[in-house]
Amino acid sequence: MKRSLHISNLESEPFTPHTLSGQRLMEMFDLLLAHFGPQNWWPAKTELEVMIGAILTQNTNWTNVEKAISNLKKMGLVSLDSLVSIPIEDLAKVIRPAGYYNIKAKRLKNLVDFIFDRYDGDLEGLLQEETDLLREGLLSVNGVGPETADSIILYAAKRPLFVVDTYTHRILSRHAMVGEDATYYDLQGLFMDHLPEDAPLFNEFHALIVLTGKNFCRKKPLCEDCPLNQWGPQDNMNDMI
Repeated sequence: MKRSLHISNLESEPFTPHTLSGQRLMEMFDLLLAHFGPQNWWPAKTELEVMIGAILTQNTNWTNVEKAISNLKKMGLVSLDSLVSIPIEDLAKVIRPAGYYNIKAKRLKNLVDFIFDRYDGDLEGLLQEETDLLREGLLSVNGVGPETADSIILYAAKRPLFVVDTYTHRILSRHAMVGEDATYYDLQGLFMDHLPEDAPLFNEFHALIVLTGKNFCRKKPLCEDCPLNQWGPQDNMNDMI
């Protein structure tokens, strides 16, 4: 059985938002939590496994990532020393189930090389870095974009940085919380400006958004059964990003 690196305790400090956008976001959160229940993300046993998963999940589904990580475990490759030593061609074969395996092998090696070059292979040294410097460093790695970097920061370093993905934009734009042209940082700012900087909340919220996008808010949406079907558009459209 997998265990989560983080078990959220969202009821310990009740939060009452003071802005319309914050109220709307918490209504959304409450509806999704009531429907799906706590998700306890990220499904991994170590911080390194979180980081590997963040690279491998790019442009694929989690089922494929699990197969690739299972292969890595069988080969004893879920360690920085083994990942830095394995030839990239061999690594690509091991992670083949994740798709785009040649590209992802390069990206994974880039991340591992960065940890060795900048932190002498000390993963804790990386994860204890000040948040802005940690993010800047991760984004300097070829193949690590904002979503991947922020996933590592939230789920491995346990910092309160909201992770945005395609589902976030789709759900919020369909409910008139953001415009179609809203950027990653527009969306991230909406959550971080109107909600408390709370890693457990951001962790659970992102997980619930992903579930909603996969199960209901698809390109062809299943609105009737969606837990957000009564979560109407925002009244004050001037607040919309």
